[in-house]
Amino acid sequence: MRGHPGSSGGERIPDLRVRSHNPVCWSLVAQGQGSPRGIERSGSGPKGAQWQWGGPGGLWWGRDPGRRGWKGWEVRDGGRRSGHCLGEPQSRQVWPPRTPPVLPPQPCSAMSSESSKKRKPKVIRTDGGPAEGKRGKGDTDQETQTLLWRASTKLEDPSGICMVPSNPPDVRYYSEESEVDLRDPIKDYELYRETCQELQRLMAEIQELKSRGIKENASEIDERRVQSCVHFMTLKKLNRLAHIRLKKGRDQTHEAKQKVDAYHLQLQNLLYEVMHLQKEITKCLEFKLAEKYKECLTSKEKILKEIEVKKEYLSSLQPRLNSIMQASLPVQEYLFMPFDQAHKQYETARHLPPPLYVLFVQASAYGQACDKKLVVAIEGSVEEAKALYKPPEDSQDDESDSDAEEEQTTKRRRPTLGVQLDDKRKEMLKRHPLSVTLDLKCKDENMLHLTFHYLMNLNVMTVKAKVTTAVEMTTAISAGDLLSPDSLLNCLYPGDHGRKTPNPANQFQFDKVGILTLSDYVAELGHPYVWVQKLGGLHFPKDQPQHTVAADNSLSASHMELTVKLLRSRLQSRLALHKQFASLEHGVVPVSSECQQLFPTKIVSRLVKWTAIPYEDYAELPYTKDVIEAGLAEDTHLYYMALIERGTAKLQAAVVLNPGYSTLPPVFSLCLNWKGERNSSNDDNIRAMESEVNVHYKELWGPKPGYQLLTNQLQRLCMVLDVYLETEPHDPSVEGPKEFPQEKMCLRLVRGPLRLKPFKFNYPQGFFSHR
Repeated sequence: MRGHPGSSGGERIPDLRVRSHNPVCWSLVAQGQGSPRGIERSGSGPKGAQWQWGGPGGLWWGRDPGRRGWKGWEVRDGGRRSGHCLGEPQSRQVWPPRTPPVLPPQPCSAMSSESSKKRKPKVIRTDGGPAEGKRGKGDTDQETQTLLWRASTKLEDPSGICMVPSNPPDVRYYSEESEVDLRDPIKDYELYRETCQELQRLMAEIQELKSRGIKENASEIDERRVQSCVHFMTLKKLNRLAHIRLKKGRDQTHEAKQKVDAYHLQLQNLLYEVMHLQKEITKCLEFKLAEKYKECLTSKEKILKEIEVKKEYLSSLQPRLNSIMQASLPVQEYLFMPFDQAHKQYETARHLPPPLYVLFVQASAYGQACDKKLVVAIEGSVEEAKALYKPPEDSQDDESDSDAEEEQTTKRRRPTLGVQLDDKRKEMLKRHPLSVTLDLKCKDENMLHLTFHYLMNLNVMTVKAKVTTAVEMTTAISAGDLLSPDSLLNCLYPGDHGRKTPNPANQFQFDKVGILTLSDYVAELGHPYVWVQKLGGLHFPKDQPQHTVAADNSLSASHMELTVKLLRSRLQSRLALHKQFASLEHGVVPVSSECQQLFPTKIVSRLVKWTAIPYEDYAELPYTKDVIEAGLAEDTHLYYMALIERGTAKLQAAVVLNPGYSTLPPVFSLCLNWKGERNSSNDDNIRAMESEVNVHYKELWGPKPGYQLLTNQLQRLCMVLDVYLETEPHDPSVEGPKEFPQEKMCLRLVRGPLRLKPFKFNYPQGFFSHR
């Protein structure tokens, strides 16, 4: 056979000789070098015959449904080498064997048969032999690969026909998955970019050749078309490699995730084991040993006997003291003992009205016996007090006096009705000239100064308060009402706001002079609290109003100790709040060392604003209606607004501070502005956050008397806001990393149908769990 040049004038290739595989399959074997790049070539012969270039080894193969030869059929190779198929079928022997070994294409070759487009080829991995199954279109690919391998052996007989052994001695299996590990992705990307550029160039040349409309350009168009097909095969190869790399990356990620899950499970098991061991240690430490128990019982019996002896001694001491005091009166007068000041106080106390006298006596007795820091004194004019009880002098009927009175009455104008009512009101609200003062000192030398007055015509007592601090307090805008005399003693006892008179008979007296309520005169007269009346021994029954009520010493004595303790506690709590507010206004939540164990080490959310608000503004907030309807917010309470932020999330906390703080805890109402407005009405987790500070407040009291409750509640709000934001699921539609990465360790992210979050902090393990 002779070689024929291609129409493109490229490099010659040897003539091709045709040999029969089977009655319907023809094979063309090139007697020379194979394709320079090992790329598959395919096409169609006369009357439906199919052919394909077989890569290294130079094998052309095909099928001829008409069982005819391929005479004079031109074969080209990318414009570089060309020739003609001039062979005739020489034999009808069946070759290659029916079940040839499966040989994959070379690493740089690409499959382009029609069967590979419809069905993915079975890739034989290195750990097994060729797959067995039904013969179909895939079998043709296997035969092709067999022919490629046999052609690569390049065995020729003396006649020039390529001799290929029917059974290859050594079969190598190809895997693209292993090829991915050997190839450089960057070089593949460069190859992809070069291939795309080459395709663009070829398409542009084809477009230019077609636009010329010259028939001689048909061969050049075909040549560039074949080159384009080669580049398309390269792109398909790169696409498969990219998918394999992606699958391997996902598998590696999944394996790493499984390892992390396994480690997390081991960590949880260790935490549970630590909890169990700590419980066992606690039980061992709390166990009472038998010997120590016996020693305690013996000590208890001994102490009880000592107490009984001391009780007997004290019960016999009071009569002896009384007799000694009576016997020592002449000696005190002779030695001028320093009882003059106390004697004067008692002499002045004789002129006190009965309620103030009872208060003075009981407060002095309590101060001497139980509270050395309670100072009782009497202020006011004794002369005016004496004048109140003087009988009116007899008028003399002198003519001169009568004449002078007549002249004065003629010259003086009669007062108007308004002036008369003002005079009557002043007379009705007249206070006694003397008053009793109580000075309650604290350990830090801060003092509460109380002044008790008695309204003679109304038969009620009032009190005015003033605070004196040992050091100058830091000015805090939000702490303005904490030490105000009008609100300092509000609700010392529940419901006792001191705005109305406790004497029911006063209302009839007010109607006569046009006084609507006593609250209009409280700033001048003082607050008529109920506990003030009880300290003076006054009790006003509501079922039977009485104009005159006698002062009872026993009533005053029964309330003296508790009231003094409440007053001192109120002063200390307000001073503690005053210091805390100064820090809160600067964005600092003070937490004492005793309370550090209540919170984790790192809290990202922070307080950015703390201000006082009026009751009207609090009532207008939509998320505070439940608190108002429950009766937990009244106009006598103090109201504040806190703002806690973390990133784009802003948590507003409306706080109701009861005057009885810290015995009565503050009440928080929350509203979170993040991806919409969330409150207790539309988010169950916001309701759970409110429960953490409103229901479980006893965990936050800290050391007694619990004045740090408010700051601990604010710190817990910052903590639960972190847990709320960090356990929120990431929105897949939002690109980029998660806004609030999870930094808190949680046993379970959500629980139950309400999907509640773990807000309970467990110390010292440091993890969060559900209640």
